[in-house]
Amino acid sequence: MATVESNGIRLSYEDTGGDGRPVVLIHGWPLSGLSWSGQVPALTDAGHRVITYDRRGFGASDKPAPDEHGGYDYDTFAADLSGLVESLDLRDAAIVGFSMGGGEVARYLARHDDGRVNAGVFAGAVPPFLLKTEDNPAGGLDEHDVEEMKDGVRSDRTGYLQGFLSTFFSANGDLLVSTERVDHALTLSEPASTEAVVACIDAFSRTDFRADIEAISHPCLVIHGDADAIVPLEVSGQRTADALENSTLVVVENGPHGFNVSHAEEFNKALLDFLDA
Repeated sequence: MATVESNGIRLSYEDTGGDGRPVVLIHGWPLSGLSWSGQVPALTDAGHRVITYDRRGFGASDKPAPDEHGGYDYDTFAADLSGLVESLDLRDAAIVGFSMGGGEVARYLARHDDGRVNAGVFAGAVPPFLLKTEDNPAGGLDEHDVEEMKDGVRSDRTGYLQGFLSTFFSANGDLLVSTERVDHALTLSEPASTEAVVACIDAFSRTDFRADIEAISHPCLVIHGDADAIVPLEVSGQRTADALENSTLVVVENGPHGFNVSHAEEFNKALLDFLDA
């Protein structure tokens, strides 16, 4: 693992190197960049330069207190990503955001477009807006849901995340990966600070990305499982695809939230077809 100074902190990242088109993979909650292990070899074999990194507060990256070089919010996360892209001098890059990572894709493409990134991928992603509000009745979470998640992490972090990650990899009540794979995901969450884990619940639940999505003109892939019990297709991926100016929607049949693991072959094919088009 290497580190890079970005937006006042150190981000831990891995870079396969090479001269191929760069692809930056942005992980979901509550994991780390290592959660992309099923995608890195496929992308590398196809000739891409692949960069994974740990979001601030997670994995081996710095875990600053909020208000110390920014908070755990999407303006800060997108600025972190921008610093990484600039520090590595990436050009003609694509950014791929899984789950809460899709928020970085939306905010970056809408507000940090300097020509370095020319495509985005929303994979089981949280945009356009998860919270149910008066003007967003189609959201997937209400205030009680958000507070219940935060209370679950605070009261029994390991137990709560164990249950969450089982649902993460389940479709229609059936676990589609081994229990060892669930345990591995839990292990990836362990280095994260509890402060970051809790604060990110507010970030991905309460951030309204609708204006960001409407501002994006880059070609985008939206890929989503139709059995996602964490971020349902109808409240997120479908709405994002409908709102984007230039999008391709791929729906993976019986795909749970963690479909980049359970349906890695289909996921990788859709990703490569888009990147190499």
